[in-house]
Amino acid sequence: MSKTLFKEFDSVSAKQWKQKIQFDLKGADYNDSLVWNTNDDIAVKPFYHSDDFKELPPTSNTKATNWKICETIFVADVKKSNIKAINTLNKGANSIKFIIPSKDISIESLLKNIHLTSTEIHFELQFLAPNFVTKLIKTSTREKFHIDVDIIGNLARTGNWFNNLNDDFSKFETIVKQTNSFSIDISLYQNAGANIVQQLAYALAHANEYLNLLKNTDVIKNTIFNVSIGTNYFFEIAKLRALRLLWETLASEYQINTNCHIFATPTKRNKTIYDYNTNMLRTTTECMSAILGGANTINNLPYDAIFHKNNEFGNRISRNQLLVLKHESYFNKVNNPADGAYYIEKITHQLAEKALTLFKSIEANGGFLKQLKIGTIQRKIKESAAKEQNQFNTGKEILLGSNKHPNPKDKMKDNLELYPFVKTNQRKTLIEPIIEKRLAENLEQQRLKEEN
Repeated sequence: MSKTLFKEFDSVSAKQWKQKIQFDLKGADYNDSLVWNTNDDIAVKPFYHSDDFKELPPTSNTKATNWKICETIFVADVKKSNIKAINTLNKGANSIKFIIPSKDISIESLLKNIHLTSTEIHFELQFLAPNFVTKLIKTSTREKFHIDVDIIGNLARTGNWFNNLNDDFSKFETIVKQTNSFSIDISLYQNAGANIVQQLAYALAHANEYLNLLKNTDVIKNTIFNVSIGTNYFFEIAKLRALRLLWETLASEYQINTNCHIFATPTKRNKTIYDYNTNMLRTTTECMSAILGGANTINNLPYDAIFHKNNEFGNRISRNQLLVLKHESYFNKVNNPADGAYYIEKITHQLAEKALTLFKSIEANGGFLKQLKIGTIQRKIKESAAKEQNQFNTGKEILLGSNKHPNPKDKMKDNLELYPFVKTNQRKTLIEPIIEKRLAENLEQQRLKEEN
């Protein structure tokens, strides 16, 4: 990347650009007029320049040309799930994520007639069973299988361990030895309202708990981060790039593989039940951020996922969005499309620096598990979520069709197949669970009451 684009033109310094802008403002203050602050406390400038860098960033090692199109299948019926997976693969997907609720399923039947040598398979297990993982591994090579078991993620989401701390970690360690990998679910934090710096810091602290507690980290060859992608286009690109930088820093300390596998899904936080077709626009730009940010696998969210049961039409549309991006929009032609963009490079490093500072604070105060147990993580996420909710309520954050230009003729009461709001289920928990909540929920509930 050269500082001078063409030798025929004199280079213009950042100072000269700022002076020109200041002159054109005719007395208005540069910072007040053109610089704005994000919820992550990052000041966004009107322009970025090579002068912002002491040295130009190196080329990243991601390969955006290789990103996979994935579809999630909840395995309630093994035979139906197998047929659905084959149909999905025949229609353009090249990755499947099976959510397995019980160990009492036939793996052979689930994977029957699926080309395991060419298909990337993810298994999200909602239970802890090393014997089940053993059977999974025997069906194919490890390179094509990704097994998601995140016991701290389960604690954060439900408020309880699967069984108890010691039993969970004993089984978890056995699974890590079998798979040479572990996974971190940070989508929960984003969907609950954490800002980007918090998401990155919690991801790092979450992973560090595992690395501290595992007796042998040498077996770890791969780490999977399950990430939700928000609506702030360029910042979400930078978020994934910052995540790789932070993981490389942490993994280097433990002398393990510094590469990671990023599994990205659009956020549910900004999705709506009214004017729901706008969800397709939101998920499209979010998937674009994931691709440009270097995600390995992208699982799109159907536009009607929050209020309709799983259906072929919604799944086809979400899959086709990714197919259009890959094959018609040429989002599979460049490996590192965001490299060298001064704006993205700068906010990548700003996010990484702020997240690293927060991570160090978490570690200095006892680590991620302790912060979860005393409720600090939950409190910080609630504060961030409340700030964003206030911005939505006052119209500073806009969701078209909800708090901006709503269609009063749009009726939804008779169209809800799923309950789209936070469910309350009183139960005894070890810690306060982290609760996902969409921004438009309160507004939508009020509109439903007012429907005739």
